[in-house]
Amino acid sequence: MEYIIDDYRSRAEAAKEQVIKYKRLVDNYSFMRLGVFFLIALSIYVADRLDNFNIIGVSVVVLLFCFAWLVSRQSIFEQQKEYFQNLVKVNENEIQSMLSHQNIYQDGQQFADDKHFYTSDLDIFGDASLFQLTNRAATSFGNKKLSDWLSAPTEKAEISSRQSAVAELSAKNDWKLALQAKLLFAGKDDTDPLQRLFTYLHTPLVIPGEKLLTQYIRMAPILLTSLIIGGYFYRLGWLIAIIVAIINLLILSSKGGVMLKSGTIAGRIGKILTNYSIVFESIEIEKWQQERCNDLAQKLKTEHTSKRIKELGRLINKLEYNLIMIVGFILNVFFLWTLKQVIAIENWKKNNHQNLEEAFDVIAEYEALISLASLHINYPDWCFPEIIESDTYTINTKQIAHPLIPIGQRIANDYELTDTYKIDIITGSNMAGKSTFLRTIGINTVLALCGAPVCAESMKVSVMTVLSYMRIKDSLNESTSTFKAELDRLQMLLAAVDSDAKIFFLIDEMLRGTNSVDKYLGSKAVIQQLISKKGVGMVATHDLQIAELEKQYPDYIRNYYFDIQVKDCEMLFDYKIKHGECKTFNASLLLKRIGIDVES
Repeated sequence: MEYIIDDYRSRAEAAKEQVIKYKRLVDNYSFMRLGVFFLIALSIYVADRLDNFNIIGVSVVVLLFCFAWLVSRQSIFEQQKEYFQNLVKVNENEIQSMLSHQNIYQDGQQFADDKHFYTSDLDIFGDASLFQLTNRAATSFGNKKLSDWLSAPTEKAEISSRQSAVAELSAKNDWKLALQAKLLFAGKDDTDPLQRLFTYLHTPLVIPGEKLLTQYIRMAPILLTSLIIGGYFYRLGWLIAIIVAIINLLILSSKGGVMLKSGTIAGRIGKILTNYSIVFESIEIEKWQQERCNDLAQKLKTEHTSKRIKELGRLINKLEYNLIMIVGFILNVFFLWTLKQVIAIENWKKNNHQNLEEAFDVIAEYEALISLASLHINYPDWCFPEIIESDTYTINTKQIAHPLIPIGQRIANDYELTDTYKIDIITGSNMAGKSTFLRTIGINTVLALCGAPVCAESMKVSVMTVLSYMRIKDSLNESTSTFKAELDRLQMLLAAVDSDAKIFFLIDEMLRGTNSVDKYLGSKAVIQQLISKKGVGMVATHDLQIAELEKQYPDYIRNYYFDIQVKDCEMLFDYKIKHGECKTFNASLLLKRIGIDVES
């Protein structure tokens, strides 16, 4: 683990050096722009002193071109500086993720659902969750894609395809981190820029007289330039040139509402589009070996996605030229610049808006795959599970541990359920590890069946759906008691087991919201009904009477337990699962520690 953290640190330091380099270049070009403004002012002063306005005409044109070039270069250096700043952030984020599970990406709280089969009980979404550990998606589409993968298992072929793609991406950590840095901008906006983009692309803007205006705009710069040149020879040329310039400004004024509407919307997404075009190009030009990655890249190449997006971004960014006062005035007088760009943008929208959602779905898929690859890179001792295709149930694992427990604190266990139907009853003392073990099996199964590596030395697992019954909560808003909430969860479990889906259930202390007699009788009846339905899963309980079911169903029920060792009134936990029933309990010792002597 240390060598991985050291690698990220060295990458971050190298990126910081690049940030300093490009910051210096940005500052230098900023000073040069000020120098150009000073030269423009000086040329005007000299022309006035010499009473020669030809100096102004020549010098201003030359200096404005110099200014535009400096702005362009400075913009490139700004982009590079921002890229390396983001590269520092993503490398430092990997370090923090490994050390403390902190993450600059979303924790998935928006996907939390207490009524989902397992996401609430297994800490899939929210603070200190699996999503927070895994997520490297900046876009809303990428977050949704990853949440979907973690919320439901998929078919064996799809899992294998994801595993292969994750393995290839893990071998391209330079490319992976670079793409994360290029996409980091997408996570900074509180609103959803992609949804705003799609709305904009599917909303046509009607420009009255567009065809006639397009033809005139092509002729306007040639006409006005010719008249200005003619003005040097014939005074009438200057007069007609001034009239044409006024007509051009009047045309722009008459279309001011249309241009303002288009410019306001487009101006917000111009830079976003430029950034996305860079991301698309990164995917397109990379050489891929694995079929899934290559197919995704080919989708973009076939549609020339990066080129199309770059073109739209370039058109939108050109609109901002008129924000530079003198430059904007000259461009609008000669080229009717703002109207020209608005018409060009609308033509692009008519011809290119199709299939863009599919292109952005490619980015979402890469973000989800990159998220899973981060686990493989940061935790190389984790394994890719072998997916078993069968009608029965298999979870066969060596040294499996909970991925959200720090490395120095987690305890690994072996577990074997091979091509069979079983219900495992797990008894044990308070705090001995029963609930954690159930969550360990559950959360790693979720990882396995979404294509991710798992926190284990080895794992074989068949495709199944996990259903948990663990954190049962009452609800004042829904007027639901704890016992009613338990009944609702039991009803969900029994209905799911009845369905065609293969359900693997995890039950932690069933029917705790009722008295001990009803709890035992009810729990026993539920387990017997699950056996009759060929249900498979684990049941953790403090009730030793439940363990007696093994005698009644020796071919279906297996007993396991977690125990404690008591030495000199101290409780020692090893958190290791063992075959059989628990014989040692610790409730009386725990009560004694807070001043309640049960025996007395």
